[in-house]
Amino acid sequence: MEVEEGESVGGKIKIGVCVMEKKVKCGSEVFSAPMGQILDRLESFGEFEILHFGDKVILEDPIESWPICDCLIAFHSSGYPLEKAQAYAALRKPFLVNELDPQYLLHDRRKVYEHLEMYGIPVPRYACVNRKVPNQDLDYFVEEEDFVEVNGERFWKPFVEKPVNGDDHSIMIYYPSSAGGGMKELFRKIGNRSSEFHPDVRRVRREGSYIYEEFMATGGTDVKVYTVGPEYAHAEARKSPVVDGVVMRNIDGKEVRYPVLLTPAEKQMAREVCIAFRQAVCGFDLLRSEGCSYVCDVNGWSFVKNSYKYYDDAACVLRKMCLDAKAPHLSSTLPPTLPWKVNEPVQPNEGLTRQGSGIIGTFGQSEELRCVIAVIRHGDRTPKQKVKLKVTEEKLLNLMLKYNGGKPRAETKLKSAVQLQDLLDATRMLVPRTRPGRESDSDAEDLEHAEKLRQVKAVLEENMDMQGGHFSGIYRKVQLKPLKWVKIPKNDGEGEEERPVEALMVLKYGGVLTHAGRKQAEELGRYFRNNMYPGEGTGLLRLHSTYRHDLKIYSSDEGRVQMSAAAFAKGLLDLEGQLTPILVSLVSKDSSMLDGLDNASIEMEAAKARLNEIVTSGTEIIHEHGSSEEFPWMTDGAGLPPNAHELLRELVKLTKNVTEQVRLLAMDEDENLTEPYDIIPPYDQAKALGKTNIDSDRIASGLPCGSEGFLLMFARWIKLARDLYNERKDRFDITQIPDVYDSCKYDLLHNSHLDLKGLDELFKVAQLLADGVIPNEYGINPQQKLKIGSKIARRLMGKILIDLRNTREEAMSVAELKESQEQVTLSLSASEKEDRNSQPKLFINSDDLRRPGTGDKDEDDDKETKYRLDPKYANVKTPERHVRTRLYFTSESHIHSLMNVLRYCNLDETLQGEESLICQNALERLCKTKELDYMSYIVLRLFENTEVSLEDPKRFRIELTFSRGADLSPLENNGTREAESLLREHTLPIMGPERLQEVGSCLTLETMEKMVRPFAMPPEDFPPASTPVGFSGYFSKSAAVLERLVNLFHNYKNSSSNGKS
Repeated sequence: MEVEEGESVGGKIKIGVCVMEKKVKCGSEVFSAPMGQILDRLESFGEFEILHFGDKVILEDPIESWPICDCLIAFHSSGYPLEKAQAYAALRKPFLVNELDPQYLLHDRRKVYEHLEMYGIPVPRYACVNRKVPNQDLDYFVEEEDFVEVNGERFWKPFVEKPVNGDDHSIMIYYPSSAGGGMKELFRKIGNRSSEFHPDVRRVRREGSYIYEEFMATGGTDVKVYTVGPEYAHAEARKSPVVDGVVMRNIDGKEVRYPVLLTPAEKQMAREVCIAFRQAVCGFDLLRSEGCSYVCDVNGWSFVKNSYKYYDDAACVLRKMCLDAKAPHLSSTLPPTLPWKVNEPVQPNEGLTRQGSGIIGTFGQSEELRCVIAVIRHGDRTPKQKVKLKVTEEKLLNLMLKYNGGKPRAETKLKSAVQLQDLLDATRMLVPRTRPGRESDSDAEDLEHAEKLRQVKAVLEENMDMQGGHFSGIYRKVQLKPLKWVKIPKNDGEGEEERPVEALMVLKYGGVLTHAGRKQAEELGRYFRNNMYPGEGTGLLRLHSTYRHDLKIYSSDEGRVQMSAAAFAKGLLDLEGQLTPILVSLVSKDSSMLDGLDNASIEMEAAKARLNEIVTSGTEIIHEHGSSEEFPWMTDGAGLPPNAHELLRELVKLTKNVTEQVRLLAMDEDENLTEPYDIIPPYDQAKALGKTNIDSDRIASGLPCGSEGFLLMFARWIKLARDLYNERKDRFDITQIPDVYDSCKYDLLHNSHLDLKGLDELFKVAQLLADGVIPNEYGINPQQKLKIGSKIARRLMGKILIDLRNTREEAMSVAELKESQEQVTLSLSASEKEDRNSQPKLFINSDDLRRPGTGDKDEDDDKETKYRLDPKYANVKTPERHVRTRLYFTSESHIHSLMNVLRYCNLDETLQGEESLICQNALERLCKTKELDYMSYIVLRLFENTEVSLEDPKRFRIELTFSRGADLSPLENNGTREAESLLREHTLPIMGPERLQEVGSCLTLETMEKMVRPFAMPPEDFPPASTPVGFSGYFSKSAAVLERLVNLFHNYKNSSSNGKS
């Protein structure tokens, strides 16, 4: 009997697979693993016959001879005859799983974005640059050092550059000069690489047409969404290639991706992408940034790999689609047991070491780590420097007017490469005319002015890549402030106008993170990875890669702090490559929380004045706050040496001695007008950020380590000598003591090869004085320390309390949900539970579908991007396990301030009678700890005792630890190989953490909040606590969720039993 056209043998529905073999073959198999898994499941229902066309049929045979099918799977790829497939579809009219006409859109990124916007789907801010020929000049396109402008719309670096051709995957990210500059190229995975950083590339491409779009900070994570029809969406997250370009792979060599939960708004976006492009099976890229989500690419046909649960779901959804299209009379209700379940291979479940705290709680039960909060000082840096000089030169005044819009009384800040190059050109012209010894009438002020101009010139030149002609680094800034004005006639002769005749130039430089600082930060990151998270060292990486680790890193605005944060992140997460991409991808700047002393400036000035009185008076002053023997930290000026006045005069003498030696070293450089870079290549800060080793070429040549030449080294020391003691007025400035100590320590560690005589003796004297001065600058007694500390760290402490509160709320939500689920489980029979677990979620609840941007205010207020593992698809034993980490990188002031609040908060009148958060033993150790050095840190860890009730205050316990940082003296050498190696590499070790509480004590979260809250920014000034976006609709304290689950189950049972045909 002959079968008529379109009629299926045995009544089966024919599904044609009309795609290129390279897209579906997997080794010797006909279909790739995901395609094969899904089609095998479809066939196992007994309702379908799969017809594979093959390349020969698709490319060579006429469409009239192609197999006849009822449903067609067809999608474009390289070499695919899409027009031919369209003609076949027009001839046979099969049901198209993915429609063919819209597939043309996917090959032009401009059309993709236009289509997304047409349907109201959020996309990153973007602009198109269209060229008809390579390198075509366009009047609407402007490129400057740190931005591009398209039709008047400006895109500041970092920004993304994409070819308009959707098949061209060479995507560039350009980084700002403030982060070191450079470009990262993203590309299709080659081995274990998916991107490459090019530190010297600063200009955008011009050989074609490109889309420029705003770079979205996503926390180093990309999300890929897979739809199967408009009512099913599955999401997976992976490490973004913008971080370090290293592809994470499992033991089988496959890229590591983990399923994550979509928010209701994201589910709506998935539905609309599917409908907009009329592609039932569709993949697209999602960016999550600052609480919002954006679609940045639509890929067309895509399947999830290595997820049996997804294969089940996709097969069931495709079955329903095909039956509804070609056999609506048949029931699409799923059978009680899916036909492939009996023989389905069990996916191996990778184990995770249980991450208990390792500390036995009060009741003897082990605890779970829930949160790690660390406040960390930056790493080793060069001494911070500042040059102030009054300028009257016409060239410099004109430069100020050029960059302040011609306003005679307006201040100007010069930071960009163009601005600094202009300043360098001007100073180069001015310096030769004012060099000492070249003019007979030079007086002392002229000589000092000329010396400062030469210093400005030297700083600018040492911050510039002399070979490439680019300024590099993130550590220089020049301010020009008008001081005096005169009235002059206007150019047109009508009236008068003001013109500045004198300005104050302030050049700030130095404070650069050294190779040692980067190494310290990276090592500390590794230490945290292996020790702060109980369990095996790989436990954190496993936790992080499976999106059960919520990590956020914050930094102040200072370059050394930002780079310390990036280097720490590199060690913590075992990343590779340069710091600039890591910085931009993972570190958020928050200067309002981690910068500045303005709020406490009056109190600090008062403390310094009192400190100056104690040091310069030559008398020891003990006050009445307590016994100096029992509580030595309760005295005014605790820690100051009793002979401070004598030591101060010795400090001045020794400083002059070292300064004179450096002057002799700098003399040849000064007299011969030569720079050391005539022989040694220039020091490039941007490239130096990628190094953790010393610059051996410079040291072998007898030059100072790092970026400093002898002229700048002398300028540093002569300024210290002059500012420390004014001979004419016989006046000491004790605020210079920390700077003298800073310079001594730096040169002992990094420039010991220069063999400066007496530097070690100067260091010992400076250390004695600095150990007393530095802690007392933040308050001369505990009450003042508490007041100053609370003003400086007020916002930071408020944020820490919010972190702890959100962690507690989340943990309690998890616990309540587990209790609810256990109650539901008890109400279901074993057979019912098996039926329920076998069913995929074939729909998105319409109650959850909210338009992007129309969610509740509480959700929108929480701007921290979150990723949550989807427990239904996760291949881990403990999908509910979740740890929050918040890292705050800052300067010495905030470390001292936070510590002072923690140890003295009980002295506040509102907390009278309360014990200190810090135990007596730790208070004594802190009193002896004079310096919180580079990479010092304070850590708060929150543990949950899951064996006690939710209402018990002891359910959540705080553990406080701190480290003094790298406070080992560079003069100390215990003779060990490690100590010698560290000193040879100019790197001091970081001291391990010390407990701030007695062993076995229990500081509850409730007590911590009560003690710190009076000194923290009130919660109402921060975004209110909200359900984490990834758990929206999943965790809720309402019993309605439980009721909905039960109703859904019983509704399914009824439809299963009544829907059979």
